[in-house]
Amino acid sequence: MITVKVQREDFDIGAELAALSDGDTQVGGVASFTGLVRDMAGPHDGDAQSSMTLEHYPGMTEKQLAAIAEEAARRWPLSRLLIIHRYGKLLPGDRIVLVASASAHREAALQSCAFLIDWLKTKAPFWKLEDDGKAQNWVEAKESDDKATERWS
Repeated sequence: MITVKVQREDFDIGAELAALSDGDTQVGGVASFTGLVRDMAGPHDGDAQSSMTLEHYPGMTEKQLAAIAEEAARRWPLSRLLIIHRYGKLLPGDRIVLVASASAHREAALQSCAFLIDWLKTKAPFWKLEDDGKAQNWVEAKESDDKATERWS
């Protein structure tokens, strides 16, 4: 079972992770990653970030996240898979994304979780606008994210 949520509101990590194995005694492990808004606008300027605004195209975004999830389910034996991605104005410390995989085997859960977050960073149609209180800057794609995604080719 694949669950994809694109939402403005925050999420309860504990409740979401508990639901991944609820009633399924074949699940041997649940792996997850939670992404948070950092307080630094960029690696070189050092200005504290006051907010980040994430934009997306409704409909297209959910379709692309579902395709990423389906690719993970094709590659690994997963019982359940979850992607939650927020949009809108977020503050430092806010949760942005939760990806989680449930499988009978820990290796499948761990690898698929890493795959999901790597592919989300480069293939999910979200645009991030950082604001440090003085200026706003669109976040550019990073070579390190592209390299992380390439390892799954």
